[in-house]
Amino acid sequence: MTEVVPLGQPTVGAEELEAIAEVFASGWLSGAGPACQAFEAEFAAVSGTEHVLATSNCGSALHLGLDVLGAGPGDEVIVGDYTFPATGHSVMWTGATPVFADVRPDIWSADPASVEASITERTVGIVAVDVFGQPADYDELRAIADKHGLWLMEDAACSAGATYKGRPAGSLADVATFSFHGRKGITAGEGGALTTDREDLARHARKLHTYGIEPALSREGARELPVPSFDEAGYNYRLSDVAAAIMRVQVRRLPELLANRRRAAAGYAELLGDLDLVTLPAALDDREHPWQSYVLTLDPSLDRGVVALELRARGVQCNFGTYASHVQPVYGGRQSLPVSADLFARHLAVPMHANLTDAQVERVAEVVRDVVTAPTSRR
Repeated sequence: MTEVVPLGQPTVGAEELEAIAEVFASGWLSGAGPACQAFEAEFAAVSGTEHVLATSNCGSALHLGLDVLGAGPGDEVIVGDYTFPATGHSVMWTGATPVFADVRPDIWSADPASVEASITERTVGIVAVDVFGQPADYDELRAIADKHGLWLMEDAACSAGATYKGRPAGSLADVATFSFHGRKGITAGEGGALTTDREDLARHARKLHTYGIEPALSREGARELPVPSFDEAGYNYRLSDVAAAIMRVQVRRLPELLANRRRAAAGYAELLGDLDLVTLPAALDDREHPWQSYVLTLDPSLDRGVVALELRARGVQCNFGTYASHVQPVYGGRQSLPVSADLFARHLAVPMHANLTDAQVERVAEVVRDVVTAPTSRR
């Protein structure tokens, strides 16, 4: 039977189980407890920020960030187009309108020229997406934001451990958000985080993420019976302490996990670099890529559907890259962004995770080479 090389795979084991057992023994399993507090302090070192708020997922972190930055009905928020639609959805949840900017053809994040061209009198902010983990052009985007009096948010869903000009992902904008979904570089299955250096934003986000009151842990040890008062409608966006315990282990393992992904990416580059029918993903010298995914751009002569089905038939899992958000019906389909649309049509993600062996990388590369050069893969 052919061995299946999975597209993604979490790296979890005995250490994570031991951490969960400790939380079970503590009796505090719910959200925003001691394990969350410890994880937040440890992740602050990864993100290079003063404040971290653990959340139920990246979508909730995005919503909180947009909310505390003040996005609301009547506003427009510019969003890098090539991204999972959680980014655009979160803008809609505030009542604001997402306006999508086209992306760079090489690293697939928001093209600063397209961002500036999209600004209107209704624009209040910019959400840049670190596509598959590689940071966007934050110096240029910050200059645009400052010039027009806008805030800047970093969707760092895939970016734990990445850097931009020596600065860690999470510290590159007014607010940043991370995902700990099962496909990400560090994971608890689900979960997220909001990071910022602004105490006012962090304090407001922490209040909103627990229905509009301070978390219960802050009332532990009070000498009287504290009765919180609700003066603002918030949400239940807390991360459970069970998930936070897993994340504490994952943060400790992050350097090893990143090294394994980078080794796999280097292997693909060596083995597929001479293949004319695919373009390999770019990794710019001034930023460190965490390789959340490894995405090939197929030549227009290839039928991506045929290629994908043949790879899967031969035991190599694969999928499309991510979404050209502007073509999704939920957003009305009123924009034309040709670079993002072209990437959406031609991208193919192949296996990338920290558990890949050299033999698996070699096998994936061999199968990719065989499939894309076969006459049956042509349109």
